[in-house]
This record gives sequence, structure tokens and C-alpha cells, in this order.
Amino acid sequence: MTMKQTYLSDLTPGDPVADLFAVTAAQRREAKNGPYWQITLMDKSGQMEARIWAPTSQAVTDVPRGTIARVEGTVTRYNGQTQINVSSFLLVDPASVELADFMTTSATPAAELLAQLEALLDAGLTYTPWRTLCSLVLTDPEIRTALIQAPGAKKVHHAYVGGLLEHTLAVMRLTQAIAALYPEADQEILLVATLFHDLGKAFEIRTGLEREYTDAGRLVGHLILGMEILDRFLAQVPELPEGLALHLRHLVVSHHGQPEFGTPREPMTVEAFILHFADNLDAKIATTRAALAGSPPLSWSERIPALGRAVFEPLRTPRPASAATAPANDKAQA
Repeated sequence: MTMKQTYLSDLTPGDPVADLFAVTAAQRREAKNGPYWQITLMDKSGQMEARIWAPTSQAVTDVPRGTIARVEGTVTRYNGQTQINVSSFLLVDPASVELADFMTTSATPAAELLAQLEALLDAGLTYTPWRTLCSLVLTDPEIRTALIQAPGAKKVHHAYVGGLLEHTLAVMRLTQAIAALYPEADQEILLVATLFHDLGKAFEIRTGLEREYTDAGRLVGHLILGMEILDRFLAQVPELPEGLALHLRHLVVSHHGQPEFGTPREPMTVEAFILHFADNLDAKIATTRAALAGSPPLSWSERIPALGRAVFEPLRTPRPASAATAPANDKAQA
């Protein structure tokens, strides 16, 4: 078994590199001085872009995604982005390495996140049909296994094992905090809708090193996959009034908010607005935090396509030395 020594999160511009990394994306491109490879490397600490320039690139005929490679080169910084300029690239047998070294994971273990989610549902749900519905889905062996392994996205936000649970739990807490400000808001249906809102992602994205979309993910997408799951379990709770079931389906199907983001229906109830904005808020903050991870105050990230802008690490008000760090500030290993 080949032991990994260096992790991407430890690398800074100027550092030499000579270690094993997973390849999660690769594209051959053309430059003035010849072809080059634009690749994304990953280990359990996160991801980093790399470039194989000519003439080294001419000896690399294929860079399969989801494989392990021994990479040698130097860490540089270009256009505000840290990347590796590769001088040597050699694929290795995945059986010779410990794959756990190459899988990014949430800072809190996925099993613990699932336990927290179940505790939140248990404390917040009093209506028996809601409790029955959530119990049915969370005790289903296939769904439970998929939830624990699933990332929250392919690469934009929460893109690591446990990411879907981390995102779902955060959105649950946000919806409850927001709903507390509005007496008419149905906090219980918000908990249930949040559980289901991105559940289709557990079957949209493969959980291996390649982290590609499944056939169902590419052909149908997580919204429809999630609605199919929801309808399957709603059929097992006939005592749930049709009006509540219909509202729940609206919350799930409208949570993307706007047609340009893929929603078939825009939010039309108080609860639908709350879920949409809570989901959007957590996704954007997670994207921003990942882009600025490790950045010193008063520095900018590169432009983030998902946000349409660069983001800034500001100088923040000093906290008292005795102030405890809130769990919400824990950053995932990404």
C-alpha cells in the first residue's frame, strides 16, 4: 500500500509537489506553444486545479477521471487562483492506495449529521402523519445509505461526502429560525419539505472518486428524482390530508425559486418563499466560504462562476478571547 504524505490544503505557492492525488476532471486544450491538460486534483483535504503544459503534455495521451495519479511539479498562483504546474504525471493502480485519503468529507461525520437531522425532526414534528412520512423515508435502507454517502453538489457547494446531509441540516435550521418570525408559517411542513427538497441529489451524482452524474441525474435531474421519491412515500401515508400533501409537493418542486434556475413552479406560499431563500442562502454562503478558505483578511478570490463575481475576505470585528466558536463556523475539509 502506497502511503500519501502531502495534502492539497497544506500547499502554498512556491511549494514543490511530489505525491498522489485523485483526478476529478480533465480537459485537453490548445495554447500557442502546443496542447496542454487542464485538470482538477482532489484528496481528502479539498481540490486544486493543475496544468500539464507542453512539452510534458505531449506525452500524456489520456487523463481518465476518477483515477489516481502521481503528480510532480510546483505550486503557483495565477489570476488569484492557486494551481499546480505539473512536470511529471503518472497514473497508478487505485488498488495500491487507501481511497479514503482522496475523498473529501464533511467536517462532522455523515452518520453524526444524520443523527442530528433525525433529532431535529423528532423534536420539531408533532403531527403523526408527518412523523410517519419522515420515519418511512429515513428507515429505508437504500435511501439511508445514499444520504450518508451523497455530496450536496458536483462541485459548486457542499461537494463532498456528507455534503447533502450538512446542507439539508443547515437549511432545516434556517427555515425554523425564519419561520419563527412569522406566526402564520407552518414550521412542521418546512421541516418535512427540507428533508425532501434535495433528496433526489442522493441519486443524481455518483459517490466515487469521479463524482459524475448518474444516467438518471443527466436525463431527469434531482428535482424530478426527488418528486418521484416523495410521491412513493406519500402513497404510504393515506391519512395525510390531500391539501397538506399538495402543499408539500409545491414546496419541493418550487424550491429553486426562478425558472432560470430550473424550477417548474415559482414559490406561491409563505413557506415556499422561506424554503427557497433558506436553501439559496446556505448554498451561497457555503460557496463563498469554500472560495475563501485559508485566505487572509482583505483578500479576494478568483471569479466564482456560480456567483457571477469574486468574493472578499473582510476584516472582522475582534471577538472577546472567551467567546466560543459556534459549531456553524466549522468548515468542511474541502
